[in-house]
Amino acid sequence: MTPFGARLRTLREARGVTLTELARALHVSAAYLSALEHGHRGRPSPGLIHQVNEYFGLIWDDAEEMARLARISHPRVVVDTSGLSAEATALANRLARDIRRLPPETIAALHAVLEAVPPKG
Repeated sequence: MTPFGARLRTLREARGVTLTELARALHVSAAYLSALEHGHRGRPSPGLIHQVNEYFGLIWDDAEEMARLARISHPRVVVDTSGLSAEATALANRLARDIRRLPPETIAALHAVLEAVPPKG
């Protein structure tokens, strides 16, 4: 599941909207929305994000959050470690190999470590 897909499902279920109803309103297939929710499709288009925001009446911060979630929701990520250390490349490969086995608390801890890194710039 992707962050965008999880949020879409939460919104849809909280409002009692079925996949078929939402698909009809957005002029897409229910299969496509299901694939988005389950992380089997890549990032949605900006147009679809806008449609989702309008359908659910999301404005300001909530609409921007949906756009942010879409940006970080590509289920097949490529990490370019060219020019980085051997350790960085090994870490990227290890994460790619083992991410499916990591428990939620480990993933949360890794997020916390990365959040503590000062922004580039």
